[in-house]
Amino acid sequence: QVQLQESGPGLVKPSQTLSLTCTISGGSITVTNYYWTWIRQPPGKAAEWMGAISYDGSAYYSPSLKSRTSISRDTSKNQFTLQLTSVTPEDTAVYYCAAQPDAVSYNYWGQGTQVTVSS
Repeated sequence: QVQLQESGPGLVKPSQTLSLTCTISGGSITVTNYYWTWIRQPPGKAAEWMGAISYDGSAYYSPSLKSRTSISRDTSKNQFTLQLTSVTPEDTAVYYCAAQPDAVSYNYWGQGTQVTVSS
């Protein structure tokens, strides 16, 4: 059974960089055709797809966040990482990592981690 676990600071100051890591267990980050995704849900708002890194290491980003987002991976640790620069209070959200076996479905999710941007 594949399990995903987010980790990172729960509080980030405005203008700083938010960095979260998703650790995959029970499966490989290089399994063919999978995309490893970051999604966030601000309070009272809909979930937002932020970006993904594919099984071969290609990264894809939401156009609205592309200028501030970077997703990378460490295959030796079976982890992928989100970095979001120049954060503001509007970036406060629950951040999830998830696995996509295709373009439209998700089959594994992390439990989510609350990140608050505040001074």
